[in-house]
Amino acid sequence: MKSPQPIEADKQKHGLELNIGSNIFRDTNGILKIQGKEQIVLEYRPEEQRLLVTMDLYNDQGGHIGHIRRNAIVFNSGNRFAFSPAPGEGVEPAGPGFTIHDRSTSDAVLEATALPNGKIQLLSGRFYTHKGQLVEITPHYCRIGGGPTLFGDIFENRGGTVLLG
Repeated sequence: MKSPQPIEADKQKHGLELNIGSNIFRDTNGILKIQGKEQIVLEYRPEEQRLLVTMDLYNDQGGHIGHIRRNAIVFNSGNRFAFSPAPGEGVEPAGPGFTIHDRSTSDAVLEATALPNGKIQLLSGRFYTHKGQLVEITPHYCRIGGGPTLFGDIFENRGGTVLLG
């Protein structure tokens, strides 16, 4: 996946802070590299009140079955995925966000919102990596396959990529 250039979180040249489950990734460039491959790019444009996502979607065998580029579905095998430019109901505080749904399972593939302080919260998720491993994001943890569960950790990324798995 060719990554769009992430937008800086604010004018003070600080990167984005991503909250993934109960984990905090400070000063990131908005790119999530999962199991060695860029899979998600998040861009926050506070002046436009927009949160953008670029994401590759895979099945449990690692087959590439979908691609979203800046909130537009550009590849969608079997019309499996739906994109909504708002986080699910009950998300407080309601800021710009999105929800990607898997129509075959009714699961939220990824749900995110921008918080008033300029941070991005990945609220929930259930999707596969390019190796066919399940990624689970809940308000309490982030887990990839049978590997270690991230719970309440804080990472300093110094403007770099978030590395998972």
